[in-house]
Amino acid sequence: MSTPTNRWQRKGTVIMAAVLFGIAAFATTTRTWLNVQLPRTAVQTPDLAVSGSDAATAVTAFAIVAITAGLAASIAGPVARWIVSAILLISGAGVTAASWTVISDPVQGAAGAVGQAIGVSGATDTVITLTAMPWAALVCGILIALTGIWLAVASRSWKSSRRYAPAPAPAEKAEGAAVEGGAAFEGGAAPEAGGTTVGEGTTTSSASAGPEPVDEIDSWDRLTRGDDPTNYR
Repeated sequence: MSTPTNRWQRKGTVIMAAVLFGIAAFATTTRTWLNVQLPRTAVQTPDLAVSGSDAATAVTAFAIVAITAGLAASIAGPVARWIVSAILLISGAGVTAASWTVISDPVQGAAGAVGQAIGVSGATDTVITLTAMPWAALVCGILIALTGIWLAVASRSWKSSRRYAPAPAPAEKAEGAAVEGGAAFEGGAAPEAGGTTVGEGTTTSSASAGPEPVDEIDSWDRLTRGDDPTNYR
């Protein structure tokens, strides 16, 4: 009797968590991370709203990798799951590090946008304020890394799919037919090869039964059962 899998070990739960955390990290990069108030000069320049994709490009890249790795875990084998776990761990660490870089040094995160706006990235009297999005990305990065560890632990109880494993060859029917024929004609003349005995000493020839033709629907049915549709034995 198989032991039921705990909820935290379920394949769908782990994969969904990895994908959702990756999507959440990616979503933060589409929002404003930094509000920049530029110095007031003779020419009025509007304040800047720097998105996460501009302030921390690495967060976007690592988030996409995490989403892809989470989806790949659904079809990965036992060895590949360890690789996916490592990728999730690295992706989470990358998101966390890139987010913390912006949090600890917002001036550096806004330097590109400021330089593009006024031509000088290190302008004085520039006021930069953080929004909640860098902190949200930091939390998502930690969760992605923890999901990588979670996957490595939970996947040990997952069963490998044998859906498309080749089915064992069926037992030879000729052997059984020979045994039945021998029992039926015990004490009498054995039937000739390729013939069927109707009465004593009388045989009628019959065509050997070959494999029935398989159409496209039968092929799909065989594939669904895990059989090789090209094997007509």
